[in-house]
Amino acid sequence: MTLSLLTLNIWNDDGPWKERAARIRACIDELDPDLIGFQEVLQGGGCDQLGELVGDRYQTAYARATPFWRNHEAGFGNAIASRWPIGESETFELPDGGDGEQRVALSVTIDAPAGPISMSSTHLNFRFHHGWIRERQVVALRELVLRRRPRAGFPAILVGDFNAEPESSEIRFVKGLQAIGGKSLYLRDAFAHAGEGDGITWSARNPYTHPWLEPDRRIDYVFVGGPRPDGIGAIESCRVVCDQQHEGVWPSDHFGVFCTLRTEPLST
Repeated sequence: MTLSLLTLNIWNDDGPWKERAARIRACIDELDPDLIGFQEVLQGGGCDQLGELVGDRYQTAYARATPFWRNHEAGFGNAIASRWPIGESETFELPDGGDGEQRVALSVTIDAPAGPISMSSTHLNFRFHHGWIRERQVVALRELVLRRRPRAGFPAILVGDFNAEPESSEIRFVKGLQAIGGKSLYLRDAFAHAGEGDGITWSARNPYTHPWLEPDRRIDYVFVGGPRPDGIGAIESCRVVCDQQHEGVWPSDHFGVFCTLRTEPLST
């Protein structure tokens, strides 16, 4: 038995949203994930993107980061959808650069058959020269992940759009390969452990990325804490998903990442 999870930046309501929403729903139907982390979700002010995408099929939680620029009554933020009940939920504000670009992490505890699961969904600053802000943000995320992880339980899960490539200092910090401010964290990069290919999630194949004139990059991640001694939490598979168009419509400007984790002890 495995636990499956998806992360996807849904690109708020840009582009042909109604048609894109149908493509995202089709991806969710095909993958049938147990857990989903969404970024750039609009809620309030007449918007209910969570309802449009998952209906009452999942339990949901939402964290508003900032008012949406085209509709200040709507929130722009992160969400989590779970096949199982969501208990405690926390909105965690991340450090910013003082320019009004506010980011948050949503962290929840899920009452899953494998035991309590701590999962967080986040979205870091996007500008290329904001690596120094993202460094501060991942250091703050370290505190959140360590504080909320169940002791001796299922490994902590952190997903999202990190706007940073695997070789960046901020991603190396999360993977335990580099210290920042005398601290580091160790979470496994699911795609690096079990993925195939380049793992690109921001791609020129997708015409929705073209206005930005940016290079292809891997910037969306599933991170998981180290597995338990009995193998629970081990990464079994990971792949890029939501990366195909249908009749000229792509699900989002980002591709998604889909991962499966072990939920039963290894045979002795």
